[in-house]
Amino acid sequence: MVSPPISLRRIDRYDGQRVTYHYRAHKSERVEQETVEVYTFIGRMVQHVFPKGFQRIRYYGVQATKTFATLKGLIQEALAKVKGIGKGAIKIIAPMTYRQRYQHSTGRDPLRCPHCQSVMGVWRIWHPHYGVLHDELTAIRRGKYAAQAPRAAPTGRPGRTVWPAAGGIPLSLPGLR
Repeated sequence: MVSPPISLRRIDRYDGQRVTYHYRAHKSERVEQETVEVYTFIGRMVQHVFPKGFQRIRYYGVQATKTFATLKGLIQEALAKVKGIGKGAIKIIAPMTYRQRYQHSTGRDPLRCPHCQSVMGVWRIWHPHYGVLHDELTAIRRGKYAAQAPRAAPTGRPGRTVWPAAGGIPLSLPGLR
């Protein structure tokens, strides 16, 4: 069991709708009191809980007490410089597909055959631990790709026949072209 993100002694009041708690502000080094909605308080506490199996490493790297004390000022200066720039960065950067990310990092197209240079299609993705992650043939059999192209009417007359994706009766529409 790990210690909670906030001690019960720091929770001053709870009325079912709001939680009032106190904390020591890092900037002013004074004790401050804050009242927030219950769900906001729970959200702030839950972000400190790691998923099962994760372990926090705080004795090495930047989070080590000795290292962090020396780097704290540098980190605050860097964050102050980047504060205005980082807000809109997420909207500017367009998300890349797997194929684009792979091309960007390795310089080669993962969907080009290394021998004949023709474009390959992904039929099955297999992982050594998890097995088959994606199977295109299974998706086709489930009816993921229904026929979109018009087919000739079974009677031979001009028109369009609507074929149901899975079973059912084909419906012939003679007036449509």
